[in-house]
Amino acid sequence: MIDDLGFPVACEAPPRRIVSLVPSLSEALAVTVPSRLVAVTDWCTHPPGLDLPRVRGTKNPDRAAIEALRPDLVVANQEENRQLDVERLRAAGVPVWVTAIESLDGALHSMRRLFVDVLAVDEPDWLRTAAVEWRRPAPRPRRTVAVPIWRDPWMVVGARTFTGDLLARLGLDNVFGVGEARYPRVELSSVRADLVLLPDEPYVFGPDDGPEAFPDLRTVLVPGRQLTWYGPSLATARDELLDLIGRVSR
Repeated sequence: MIDDLGFPVACEAPPRRIVSLVPSLSEALAVTVPSRLVAVTDWCTHPPGLDLPRVRGTKNPDRAAIEALRPDLVVANQEENRQLDVERLRAAGVPVWVTAIESLDGALHSMRRLFVDVLAVDEPDWLRTAAVEWRRPAPRPRRTVAVPIWRDPWMVVGARTFTGDLLARLGLDNVFGVGEARYPRVELSSVRADLVLLPDEPYVFGPDDGPEAFPDLRTVLVPGRQLTWYGPSLATARDELLDLIGRVSR
């Protein structure tokens, strides 16, 4: 098998002991093949009640604990996990499958490959539903949007990102969606848009932390899971996000 980065991953049989280092993938695996998932990171919060051993965070996984679990596959992501950790796990003889997600279509394709080709199961219902939902036409008229993901320094969603693609399919034009930077640093004075979406991850924006920085702009607090995760949440995220965005416009 060849992962999303073109790296060969030896799988003599469909993996039965999987460690996930990505919250989106953890939810997808827990919903689809729950008996195969043996450990997740501290940041893996879905599905609710996920009761599995934890192997620290996405950027600092406990490699010794992972090796001790004797997984036949670790799933990771190019953006969320460090190449160093992937390389060291592979050097220890642990197979690692790395996903690379920069668009909705890329996410759907990557998930199909993981579940159908690697895990040898039928395409999950949530994945089929997500594909149908996100093929629906984008609402009109289109509006401009900015999506901060961090403050001090302020950083926003930029070009060639999964979230940026979702925004376009929601009828929103990302004002920072051009250029080379995927998550550029910006000055607040440069944020000029019809809407500012404030997700609760990776920075935890909330009612008292975020909206006050944009007193002259409409802000919407949104669950980060709906805007940045590419697992089962995709099946309902489109309608839920449009509902949240629509409320501020009424």
